[in-house]
Amino acid sequence: MTLILGVYGPSNLQLGPNSSILIKPNPLFVENIKVEEMDDANTRPMVYGFYENPSLDVLTTFSEAYKTSLPANTNKQWIYYLNQGSQINISYSVNSSSSHSLVLIIAQGSEGLAQWLEDPSYPNTTLSWNVIHGNGTISQDIGKSSSYYVAVGNLNSGVVQVRLDIKGRALLYNTTGAYYECNLRRKQCSMRFFLAGRNAALLTSPPQRPGTATGMWSVKLSYGPRWITYLLGVGGMSFLIWLVFWYLNNMQSTHQEGTRDPVGPMESQQTPLLSRKDDDLTSWGSSYDGLSQDDEYNEDGLDLTAPQGKQVKDGEYNSNIRRLCAICFDAPRDCFFLPCGHYASCFECGTRIAEAAGTCPICRRPMKKVRKIYSV
Repeated sequence: MTLILGVYGPSNLQLGPNSSILIKPNPLFVENIKVEEMDDANTRPMVYGFYENPSLDVLTTFSEAYKTSLPANTNKQWIYYLNQGSQINISYSVNSSSSHSLVLIIAQGSEGLAQWLEDPSYPNTTLSWNVIHGNGTISQDIGKSSSYYVAVGNLNSGVVQVRLDIKGRALLYNTTGAYYECNLRRKQCSMRFFLAGRNAALLTSPPQRPGTATGMWSVKLSYGPRWITYLLGVGGMSFLIWLVFWYLNNMQSTHQEGTRDPVGPMESQQTPLLSRKDDDLTSWGSSYDGLSQDDEYNEDGLDLTAPQGKQVKDGEYNSNIRRLCAICFDAPRDCFFLPCGHYASCFECGTRIAEAAGTCPICRRPMKKVRKIYSV
């Protein structure tokens, strides 16, 4: 599913003042980006394009003051995007007729804010968690470029008023030398990424908050996939799956052919050369079986030693045909096969069988040697 839909999915960004967000996806998977503003603010963010990463060397300061009244069990938050090396300072003044205190936190990202909202009294879910009352100052150094939320919560049963002065130093990316500039006043900005290049995009926001109800910009960021990469990836995965199945099927076929062959080294050693049973049909023609005088040849055939066309008399045992080669019917049977011991051909035909097929024509066992029988 990741190969089909793409590694990078669309995301909604919330920007505070002086945001400077570097966007550099992997050009192997992303061909372009599209940035679209979701609100109708009086001032709009900007999108810049660079051939290489811009330097993070522009230092600016920001200052905002808020005076808010918090009812019981409510909170208020403000968002900032701060790069590594920035610093934020918060001065507070809690006005309350009683000794009510508030909780002031600095949370990294929307996940950190969501964890704090689940349990505002738990201090280990945020970057900075403080119980404030009276007057004071909180400072926090930023070690990672990300969005940060400054939030104050009232866990009391009454209304509490608080004044916050949020000041800080922010490091921004230098926008000089950009080859692409686009104001989101057009509602949508699009920028392409080079496959073999090192170009990067930069999303910035004005220093003053927009005149919206939320006090921030809502921006939708979409990534255009580089389809050739995903097609090659799907094709490569399909080829690997086919290769695995082909290998397994080939191994299975080889195993089945091996199990169908009953002849093995142990069997050839343990199988006796001479059959113990006189009525075993597989011993017919063996050089070790005796010719029983009780066996009768019931077929009416031609006597090969008699003149052509002369019938053999009824009841006469035709011993001549059993002594002739079963292959050529010309020469007598004067050889036997090893290791099975069968004899059914002349030495010349047996030699040809051993060189060609290599198996006994009676039992189909592999032949090792052909021995000739000499008459004394």
